[in-house]
Amino acid sequence: MAGKPKLHYTKGRGKMESIRWLLAAAGVEFEEEFIETKEDLEKLRNDGVLLFQQVPMVEIDGMRMVQTRAILSYIAAKYNLYGKDLKERAWIDMYVEGTTDLMGMIMYFPFQPADTKEKNLALIIERATTRYFPVYEKALKDHGQDYLVGNKLSWADIHLLEAILMAEECKPDILSAFPLLQAFKGRISNIPTIKKFLQPGSQRKPPTDEKFVAVVRKIFNI
Repeated sequence: MAGKPKLHYTKGRGKMESIRWLLAAAGVEFEEEFIETKEDLEKLRNDGVLLFQQVPMVEIDGMRMVQTRAILSYIAAKYNLYGKDLKERAWIDMYVEGTTDLMGMIMYFPFQPADTKEKNLALIIERATTRYFPVYEKALKDHGQDYLVGNKLSWADIHLLEAILMAEECKPDILSAFPLLQAFKGRISNIPTIKKFLQPGSQRKPPTDEKFVAVVRKIFNI
């Protein structure tokens, strides 16, 4: 039997967090090798294991996979979380790209200058409540099912729950105008593998704080 996937990244959320979410939701155990210093990153680069000199990198099925989107779509397809046909896959991709855009804004927020924080937080909340969440609320209403695509859990649902929880860290009542998303959050959070990942002590990483921002800046020279 092949070994567990091994994830190479820093000890924080970043671009690896959605990969952790997807593996956990699929019930796949994984190991993590943390990049804690600039030297750790340089060693990976010098060893020639990073195709484009970048992380995240995941060792899975005899491959050293890089590029977040490639890793996620491989895991989604492998564990039957990517729809039943090309059309469902296209919808999953569209929904995932939307949540990726929103999560990207939230992910980079802690790295922005202090004097722009207030403005950027307001923009995140405005985009979440006027551009992104209305789409998913309408999708659930029109579809009339528990899940976004087909009537089955997919990568799109897992990604949306991750985005909702990140947005709630910015504004706890951000879902107040979205009753179907509130119900969706409750349903998906209670799927056993996801519920386990949401418990303290799991491999889910905490929100990015100033201390972690400093570590990341040091490792990646930013």
